[in-house]
Amino acid sequence: MIQRLYVTLVSVWTWLVLVTCLIVWCPLLFLLRVASVLFDPGLYWTGLWFRKLAVVTAALNPLWRFRCTGIAVANPRRPFVVVSNHESFADILLISHLPWEMKWMSKVELFRIPILGWNMWLAGDVPVHRGKGRSAVQAMRRCKEVLRKRVSVIIFPEGTRSPTDEMLPFKDGAFRLAIESGVPILPLVVAGTASAIRKHDWRVGRTDAVVRVLPPVETEGLTVKDTHALRDRVREMIRAARDEIRAGETT
Repeated sequence: MIQRLYVTLVSVWTWLVLVTCLIVWCPLLFLLRVASVLFDPGLYWTGLWFRKLAVVTAALNPLWRFRCTGIAVANPRRPFVVVSNHESFADILLISHLPWEMKWMSKVELFRIPILGWNMWLAGDVPVHRGKGRSAVQAMRRCKEVLRKRVSVIIFPEGTRSPTDEMLPFKDGAFRLAIESGVPILPLVVAGTASAIRKHDWRVGRTDAVVRVLPPVETEGLTVKDTHALRDRVREMIRAARDEIRAGETT
């Protein structure tokens, strides 16, 4: 009973911190975007500042421990198409701890939420309407513009969180985008976030979550005919690394 009450109180505190940060960040992002319009057309610094609210939220949650491991990205302005497996809403908070900016492709419904959506728009994230082909084409066009401005984009190729412990099949979009844009794929692996915020549950849970950055996969010389092979290769890299992380947690 006491433990359940403690989790409930921490959950209320965590969402309160997140909402407060969104409210505080919004006017700051607006000012930063206006001030940087001439020297930062890709909204790199505005977006990077937006991600810091995730760091604050996680740091003030006593049930969460978030870590970043793997390779270091030498040049944060080298654009990548970043892909990751998807366990929980907390994936976004965890991945935002990485020390470079990425524009997130997110469902359009999030942009319609007051304050949250305003922050995402100010940061330059990319909305997409699931199930509508025209919206997907427009989102991919926007992603190509972001990449040309030397800013990475991040996509969850599963499309949604898996209802089980198994990874869902990867969709082609991110991999075709990388090939057509001539930029590498940067695979990420997240592990441990499923217990941080469980699907269909507003309460948080105890977790020691990690995001691991895997070596980039070059796309030079590939054509759209190689999309499926690239997709399957990257998915296997992520699956193997995730299994390795989980095996380490149980030993």
